[in-house]
Amino acid sequence: MKDRPGTSSESTPELWRVDSDDSVAVLNIPGLNGRARLFDVDISLLVNVPAEPPGDAWLELAVEFDGQLQWSRRISAHNPGQTDGLDYHQRCRLEAEQGVRVRAVAKVKGVSVRQLLLEAREAV
Repeated sequence: MKDRPGTSSESTPELWRVDSDDSVAVLNIPGLNGRARLFDVDISLLVNVPAEPPGDAWLELAVEFDGQLQWSRRISAHNPGQTDGLDYHQRCRLEAEQGVRVRAVAKVKGVSVRQLLLEAREAV
């Protein structure tokens, strides 16, 4: 799991992405001298639901920006034998030289994490 810019060219919008099969994903977007930037941050949690899940199976996703909880939701698991998921979207403005640390934490009961995808695309 590693932060990666999509490109080094200033004329191409930035893309930062962390794709994990773990329960925690962290994305660090560094500050950039000289200009403000606007990012669309998207987080997707995908879980595998067993064919016969326990009656109290659930999945939860919590999102933090710079250590501050922005959003959290827990739902009952559905779709026995298939997948279920939660998604989150937020627009984030970074001033010149300002960076941000985005952290997504998944918790589950009776299901297993298949993918935790955290992506930040620079809006143009």
